[in-house]
Amino acid sequence: MANTPSAKKATRKIAARTAINKSRRTRMRTYVRKVEEAIASGDKDAAQEALRLAQPQIMRAANRGIIHKNTASRKVSRLSHRIKTIGA
Repeated sequence: MANTPSAKKATRKIAARTAINKSRRTRMRTYVRKVEEAIASGDKDAAQEALRLAQPQIMRAANRGIIHKNTASRKVSRLSHRIKTIGA
């Protein structure tokens, strides 16, 4: 348990940042899930629209340090590739 005032403050800050990061991660995953559902339904237009909305959320999460930059790029790339293969 934290004893010094600075350590107590640090634990408060960590808890606050964790809550913010958790909500940002949840928001990103929700947008990704919408893209996944559109891909599963086979609706290419809906999937493209969902990806258009999800991409800024994924990149924002990367810029904020929630996920790694390469992970964000990989997610966007794989989703867009899966959308391309819907019509084929």
